[in-house]
Amino acid sequence: MDFRQLETFVAIAKFKSFSKAADYLFLTQPTISNHIQNLENQLGTILINRTNKKVTLTKAGEILYAHALDILNKRELALFNLEQFKGKIEGTLEIATSTTPEQYILPQLLNSFHKIYPDVKYHLLHFDSLQVVDSIISGEIDFGIVGAREDKKQLNYINLMEDRLVVIAPYTEPYTTMDSISIKTLKNSKLILREEGSGTRKIFERALQLQDVTIENLDVVAYVENTETIKECVRLGLGLSVVSELSIVDEVKFKLLKKIQIEDLDLHRSFYFTYHRHRTLSPLAETFKNYVIEHRDPNIIKKI
Repeated sequence: MDFRQLETFVAIAKFKSFSKAADYLFLTQPTISNHIQNLENQLGTILINRTNKKVTLTKAGEILYAHALDILNKRELALFNLEQFKGKIEGTLEIATSTTPEQYILPQLLNSFHKIYPDVKYHLLHFDSLQVVDSIISGEIDFGIVGAREDKKQLNYINLMEDRLVVIAPYTEPYTTMDSISIKTLKNSKLILREEGSGTRKIFERALQLQDVTIENLDVVAYVENTETIKECVRLGLGLSVVSELSIVDEVKFKLLKKIQIEDLDLHRSFYFTYHRHRTLSPLAETFKNYVIEHRDPNIIKKI
């Protein structure tokens, strides 16, 4: 068993495809198949089911996958430490994040991190909070940044910063003088909400449930994935929405949107750096995690 075989095995497990793994590793499909066959022969067991169109792991394959990730990450750690000793850190940092951190937190974090490690490159993956969690558990990604915690024992969560959800309305009457809105008024208003699975929507739904209100009780005219699209729809008068306070700083400053608090709802939340509790992070991911922890506090955006 060598590193090339393990890299091939992990790539096939992640992409669920021999051809995609071959493209990712810049190898031919016969070479990929040969690596897996040799690995299975050495271990005396079948690792990958090949009986259907979709590639899946056998039980033995699932056991090896967890160990293979750790082995490859520890190899990267050794190489990484040697590069540190030589005064150079490089590589590609793959970051999975939900919408709000991606748009309003990560840009400044990456900019400041890049000043310290200029040879590092970045690959940002846009997932909703639930997809980030599922991808970490399945081993597809090392870590992510999310706006809602899922009750998963496999994960560690590190609180990065605080946020608050607010209602946004067009900067027109009757909203210009409105600082708060009742749940009753909200129920009678047309609303634009984030898609199911987003951290923003999950926090809003949980707060409503405490007041015995569900999404079905609201007049939702649209479900939209992109926060910038939501803000533009609200500005044009399609409806009200609930968004992160971080996302509307400029719009409130220049009176493009009106920010309104919801009475009797606690819409405070945290953003979290999350990773697998029992899996070794890649060395570059570990370095980024430590950097993010060092800068975490409610004023993180202002301080960087």
